[in-house]
Amino acid sequence: MRIMDLTPENRKNIQSFIKRTTDDYGPYEKTVKEIVEAVHTRGDAALLEYTSKFDKAELTPETMKVADAEIEEAYRQVDPALLSVIRKAIRNIEEYHELQKRNSWITTRPDGSILGQKISPVEYAGVYVPGGKAAYPSTVLMNVVPARVAGVPNIVMCTPCNKEGVVYPNTLVAAKEAGVTDIYKCGGAQAIAALAYGTETIPKVDKIVGPGNIFVAIAKRVVFGHVSIDSIAGPSEILVLADDTPDPKYVAADLLSQAEHDELASAVLVTTSRKLAEEVDQWVGRFTAELERKDIIEKSLENFGYIFIAENMDDAIDAANSIAPEHMEILTNDPFGTMTRIKNAGAMFLGEYSSEPLGDYFAGPNHVLPTNGTARFFSPLGVDDFIKKSSIISYSREALQPVYKDIITFAQSEGLTAHANSIRVRFED
Repeated sequence: MRIMDLTPENRKNIQSFIKRTTDDYGPYEKTVKEIVEAVHTRGDAALLEYTSKFDKAELTPETMKVADAEIEEAYRQVDPALLSVIRKAIRNIEEYHELQKRNSWITTRPDGSILGQKISPVEYAGVYVPGGKAAYPSTVLMNVVPARVAGVPNIVMCTPCNKEGVVYPNTLVAAKEAGVTDIYKCGGAQAIAALAYGTETIPKVDKIVGPGNIFVAIAKRVVFGHVSIDSIAGPSEILVLADDTPDPKYVAADLLSQAEHDELASAVLVTTSRKLAEEVDQWVGRFTAELERKDIIEKSLENFGYIFIAENMDDAIDAANSIAPEHMEILTNDPFGTMTRIKNAGAMFLGEYSSEPLGDYFAGPNHVLPTNGTARFFSPLGVDDFIKKSSIISYSREALQPVYKDIITFAQSEGLTAHANSIRVRFED
């Protein structure tokens, strides 16, 4: 990893060191738009053609939907130990997200006017789960459980199948346990289009959540407005904020836990201790030599692996807030005190035994987090992403009478005479 002093100039330009481009979609945009439009206009026919082309699976509208028998077979194939862990994780995720639930409310004023807010879940949520070279049941849980806790009655999942038309057993079991209503075998941009517009087989949803490759990301951008989306997620990232107290072996292991995701992943240590910085760098080299995803880790660290040495904790915290990382581990003598000074982070992990993978799989808070500095204005996926709020307004004649002239004045100042008249006619007599 590159070790750099956190000079005033480096603090000023710190984002440029780790900025990953997530909007260079030009070479793919035309293709994605063609796929989206084809599914929009031709429905199942286009969807099945793309499934044949990209996934090499020959499906029909009937076999595109995962059948109960397929889910039962998946249960027979999943390791019982993994199933037990999935169920424990679901309980933790449920308990955490239950605390996020909001209630509708009504308030009355002395003049008799009534104001309020009604909370309603969306009717249909669409969850996209990548397939590709690996299965990620944790992704299923983190996207589905908040929707179910929010009260969404219909949770539709799309995920690619293999050329035999089979979905990963771990994915199917996680979906069933989490509460998915229906599962469909389709992936890529075509799946996003199907969820956004609906086909003869797949229902149109109100919100699409879930990660994916660049084709999925572009498709979500294209359909946004016809349907709500969670975000356009970028590569994974971790920032460890440390003084001289943590074990360098722990710090190195945690940095590599994110570097192994892909070559664009970012792993950053900001510390006030040069000794820690050098020891962490040594441990990174030792661990990397032994890890299975060595090639990916080395490329990630070459591209976006940094150790910044700050003169003091104030400078270190300023740098961390500027980076606004997806995951932030706070490994200081007083992690809770340090945490109160952090303004921008997707998720914060406090103390040496709160390693980032704890949040990925098990603790309960959502692992779908803002990336690439967007923690300055975005939040983790949660119950709020699956609800909508309606305002409630009720005035009697007696409540409106003292203020109706004020409303007329406001409307006339904007040149909206019909607005003014809508109020005036109620008091002309």
